[in-house]
Amino acid sequence: MGEASSKIIVIDDDPTGSQTVHSCPLLLRWDVQTLVEGLADPSPLCFILSNSRGMTAAEAARVTREIAGNLRTVLAQSDAEDPPPLLVSRSDSTLRGHYPLETDVLAEVLGPFDAHFLVPAFFEGGRITRDGTHYVRQNGREIPAHETEFARDSVFAYQHSYLPDYVAEKTQGRIPASSVQRISLPELHAGCLPRLLTLQANACVVVDAEKPEDLAAFARDVKQAVMQGKRFLFRSAASLLTALADLPPQPVPPEEMYRWVRGNRPGLILVGSHVRKTTEQLERLLAEPDLQGIEVDVDVCQGAAGDAQLAEIRQQAEVIHPSGKDIVLYTSRVERQFPDQDTRLAFGMAVSAFLMRALQAMPADLGFLISKGGITSNDVLSQGLALRQARVLGQILPGCSVLQCPAQHPQFPALPVVIFPGNVGDADALALARRRLHGES
Repeated sequence: MGEASSKIIVIDDDPTGSQTVHSCPLLLRWDVQTLVEGLADPSPLCFILSNSRGMTAAEAARVTREIAGNLRTVLAQSDAEDPPPLLVSRSDSTLRGHYPLETDVLAEVLGPFDAHFLVPAFFEGGRITRDGTHYVRQNGREIPAHETEFARDSVFAYQHSYLPDYVAEKTQGRIPASSVQRISLPELHAGCLPRLLTLQANACVVVDAEKPEDLAAFARDVKQAVMQGKRFLFRSAASLLTALADLPPQPVPPEEMYRWVRGNRPGLILVGSHVRKTTEQLERLLAEPDLQGIEVDVDVCQGAAGDAQLAEIRQQAEVIHPSGKDIVLYTSRVERQFPDQDTRLAFGMAVSAFLMRALQAMPADLGFLISKGGITSNDVLSQGLALRQARVLGQILPGCSVLQCPAQHPQFPALPVVIFPGNVGDADALALARRRLHGES
């Protein structure tokens, strides 16, 4: 980092925000000591994984407040000559998450801020913002985000892709669309520093972006404004982090990630996500050679029946793994409807808890782990592997991070773990990630 670089502190509502960066810490805990260690890391970035997207609004607010309070304590102890940090609330590029709740809590505890910016562009996943409207590329077409399956999410549904209208919808009119400012592509490239310096009173600002150069221009002006005393908060997807951190290429190229696999042994692919893209990728994966699928009946995850299913999975794994085949453990693909958000979240938590027990029952000499789905992946890291922190090695595919367990991990030391978001990649992407871990082109 240069002498005048601000530390970029990312509070990530699931573990996929690191999907465009490398060589930085991911914190699964946020006690003061862990935060001190994470912020002391030489990387310009530090991720704190809240997993709040999988929580109720009340729990998300509690966790965000706890993280922010501990951060305030740590930052108060930092060197007064250090430049102020850049604080990013990283969330989903398809606009699903606890907004404005999380940015409201952060502003209350760590503010005041001159502005908060909405920057949902995520180029690696085909999400762009043009003229204030957010689009999702699907099958070669740009579709307004509110017309996609993501906008029908049973917890985070929305009706607007034009981001000022989205803000008004999500804030229930507290921030009217007419008061939301926009920074257009021409303004980004002409230089938006003059505008940034005028922002005050936590103004809500939407930022257009179609390609990395757009956010690189924005990041340069943001850093200048911060050095001139402005305080900003960001609600973004992952691509903004790449621009802010300005990292060199990752040390090990994506095609060579097999170097991290332990002993060239077969691995486990754990599939929890239920979005359509994941199901397509799973079907393609299961047609590959040298692997065997095990389906988890999500209706049989608790009590004695859950114990029996777990014992059966363990027995199958003890046969499949020594035969040299990868294990694909996946949840049954039926999409359920729930009467309310709390019921849906409770069901998801029960299924995830079962998957974590299944992970812990796997052979200890797994060569690698691929975790498919954002909330599933957070549970893998924080519960299944019980990590306090991990390190991002880089990406195996655009949008898919490779982490590594610490060398002293009690069950899976130095295990490489691929964090594969549910809605990233084409139909062949999951199979390609596996092939790369086996050193196949």
